[in-house]
Amino acid sequence: MTTLPPLPAPVAVASADDLAHLRLLAVFHYVVAGLTALFALIPSLHLALGIAVVSGAIPAEDPDARWVGWFFIVFAAVFILCGLGLAAAMAFAGRNLLRHRGHTYCLVVAGLSCMVMPFGTVLGVFTLIVLLRPGVRALFEGASVP
Repeated sequence: MTTLPPLPAPVAVASADDLAHLRLLAVFHYVVAGLTALFALIPSLHLALGIAVVSGAIPAEDPDARWVGWFFIVFAAVFILCGLGLAAAMAFAGRNLLRHRGHTYCLVVAGLSCMVMPFGTVLGVFTLIVLLRPGVRALFEGASVP
């Protein structure tokens, strides 16, 4: 009795549509990253107000007002840094989508961008849909495009 060799696994190939979708997603990652960075700077007003209270530029009758100023400074700085960090991560993911590198990184950033409603949610969902296609995954692993 002879045994047959196993059949080779089907090879996933990225189509021209996959490449076009990746280019569009990269552009939209840059756009949403810019919008995210812009909106991340809104707490700068709270930061300035907190600095003014702590420095004494805004006179406070209550000595506990300095704690409110520090509260404004810390929370505004955290929100600004997190927002700008997410914007930078989105922009880098857009670059990776163009270069077909960092598949797992792009998946993680797509999931994180779903927190930025409404545009980030739409972008994240569509990015996840495209990145989970077998042809796109093969493209990120170094397969050639026909």
